[in-house]
Amino acid sequence: MPLPPRQARVSPVSLRIAAVPAAAALALTWLAGGSGTAATATPEDPAAVSGPSVPASFPDPVDWEECGTGLDCATVEVPLEYTDPEGERIPLAVTRHRATDPDRRIGSLFINPGGPGVPATETVASIDAANGAGPYSPDVVARFDVVGVDPRGVGESGAVRCLTDAQRAEQATEDRDPAIPGGKPFGRLLLDARTFTEGCLDHQSPEFLASLSTDNVARDLDQVRAALGEERITFYGASYGTVVGPMYATLFPDRVRRMVIDAPVDTDLWQNDPLRLLDDVAVSNEETLDAWFETCRAEGVEVCAFGGGDPEAAFDALIADLEEEPLEVPPVEGLTPGGTLDGAMALEGVRAAAGHRVLWPTLTAGLLGAQQGDGTFLHFMVANVTVAPFGGPLAILQEPHTGVRCADWPELGRLSEHRAAAKRIAERGERLGGRAAYSALNCALWPVDNEDRFTRELTGAGAPPILVVGGRLDNVSPHHWAEAMTERLEGAVLLTREGVGHTSYRTSGPCVDDAVDAALIDGTLPANGTVCAVPPGTTRPPAPQAGPLAVGEPVLDGVDADHGPRRPFGRISTVGWSRGGGSCSGCLEVYRLSNAPAPWWKKVSVGLSSSSASVPSAPVLGQERRVTVPGAADTGPEYAKAAVGVAGALTPTRGGG
Repeated sequence: MPLPPRQARVSPVSLRIAAVPAAAALALTWLAGGSGTAATATPEDPAAVSGPSVPASFPDPVDWEECGTGLDCATVEVPLEYTDPEGERIPLAVTRHRATDPDRRIGSLFINPGGPGVPATETVASIDAANGAGPYSPDVVARFDVVGVDPRGVGESGAVRCLTDAQRAEQATEDRDPAIPGGKPFGRLLLDARTFTEGCLDHQSPEFLASLSTDNVARDLDQVRAALGEERITFYGASYGTVVGPMYATLFPDRVRRMVIDAPVDTDLWQNDPLRLLDDVAVSNEETLDAWFETCRAEGVEVCAFGGGDPEAAFDALIADLEEEPLEVPPVEGLTPGGTLDGAMALEGVRAAAGHRVLWPTLTAGLLGAQQGDGTFLHFMVANVTVAPFGGPLAILQEPHTGVRCADWPELGRLSEHRAAAKRIAERGERLGGRAAYSALNCALWPVDNEDRFTRELTGAGAPPILVVGGRLDNVSPHHWAEAMTERLEGAVLLTREGVGHTSYRTSGPCVDDAVDAALIDGTLPANGTVCAVPPGTTRPPAPQAGPLAVGEPVLDGVDADHGPRRPFGRISTVGWSRGGGSCSGCLEVYRLSNAPAPWWKKVSVGLSSSSASVPSAPVLGQERRVTVPGAADTGPEYAKAAVGVAGALTPTRGGG
């Protein structure tokens, strides 16, 4: 049935908010150039596209302020509504990492790391912390000014807010039933959606909410391009950034120098059938867990003891046991705040780890631990899906994420469509899919209409050929999306990465990295259909290692050494001493690198608990490392082990982009 309308709060913007039954009311998501004269390229032809036209004028040149080594920060003002270019303006946060080889500088590389909701400025600001193994290769960083613009409603560009801190905390800790699509009774989900959408109007204007669409994000990027004095931009987008890139190429094809999109979203589904899009995401989550099951079984009980050869049965039994008798997890400073681990929470932790092969060893350890009554690792993964290392809940990301989706997507007001989609998702995503059910309900109750919703097919006609990079088993962006995007984008070339993982550049080895670098720097593309093999993941749980851990020491990824060379994951930035509660003997901080492109994973605190260890060597992601803890001279030498690889659990799971 259609949702009955409610009286509009603010005229003339209409509200599509459902009436919630009184019983439900009583009862109570899915994760540069320098300053110069503004360019005067001809704006898009308004008659050629849906959505508002672009103003003929552009912002003043960027007024940079240095904000770190090799970094500049600025604010650029853009129109709130491009139908009214002389009206209200809003500020966008911009950060630039200057090319490290300025004599060979090509231009500006604009990046969008995904989400929607990921602040691009933080990604750019973290480049130097990565010590050359970060989200962009040293060659790319040398040749380009890397420019990050926080999209409107994201990060420092007026981040959308819909919930109070208390409401976020309550939603993050609420009991969920893995047997129910969406985890809660439908009335409760509907009430949560009402609270969320009403809160959005409480915190920002309906005009701002209606403006959060991807076509406006692309127009904003072009405003920044002009303010930088660049005639054309090079663009790299990951996940949701693969909607932004094709949108820009469609609106401004002559302003694209080169473009690479990694882990693409199917833009046809994004624009026209988002419930099917969520269905695909749920299935992809399930397929990556199935790949872990298959690998565990194939490697045998000597490597993967979980389930004694039948990991699926053991997994289902464990989730059922945790639902019946949850584990109490004590707080471990730097690792987990503690709490209760039930079946639904365990599934969240599994979902976070199963989609990234470098985390498979940690996933195995977490499942084995939970079987034995220790839920620390699984709870860590859940806690760091919902709580950011920088002190803010990752649930905050749900708010800009939802704002962009609802501004882009068609009206989703029929509850019968959501129920049918939830049933389909629960059936196709047997274990992990239920969490995606009803995840578009907020858009069914979204309080504003985007009257200028962009509906034109994103083909990038007239732009240079685009490199599309798709993963064979991507837990968020299934491979058939990459195939569809390659067909839709004129002249596009598909590069496929085998194996498991969301996004491929800087996470999958030289085959992918060299191809992306060549596309960005030289415009050289691989043959369409090129396939890059990657070392297979292993489910072998972490093995302890010994030896002192030093600041600046690299941490390697968790790929079994028998299957190829390990790649840098991060470097130790600090090893500190803590006398806090729980079992933490010290705190280790690891800068995030290649497999965590989102900015909140710039650095990670990992708890250390006392233990013995052996086998001295470099620490490896997913393995424990015995650590000499500084600052404990008054008590004599102190040693601890660090679950170094758990840092990788912070890699985001970004449903639908």
